[in-house]
Amino acid sequence: MTAPSAPPAPAPPPAARGRHWSARPLSGALADSVPLSALLARVRESERRLALAAPSMPAGLAALVRAGPLDEEAWVLLAEHSAAAAKLRQCVPSIEAALAARGVVGPMVKIKIRPRG
Repeated sequence: MTAPSAPPAPAPPPAARGRHWSARPLSGALADSVPLSALLARVRESERRLALAAPSMPAGLAALVRAGPLDEEAWVLLAEHSAAAAKLRQCVPSIEAALAARGVVGPMVKIKIRPRG
């Protein structure tokens, strides 16, 4: 008894025939795209700001905060829940002072509750 042969591989879509695809690292694709590299730079800057601001937050609060969007109008900090957001709002002046002491000036800090999902 012979083993059944494997089914033939599906044909590539018509648009892909004749093209040679190669895998690229995500970092390379991001670097080659102006809009995506700008987005990545803003994400990294937001994370850097959070790292600089975290020591100015009360113990335990920094674990409940995530770096959010950064644009020309605001830098958003995302709190895990409403109680953390309320405490974080009280800390905004010290957060902004800590950033200014490290030479980071920019848009105002806004606090939002992190969406679930």
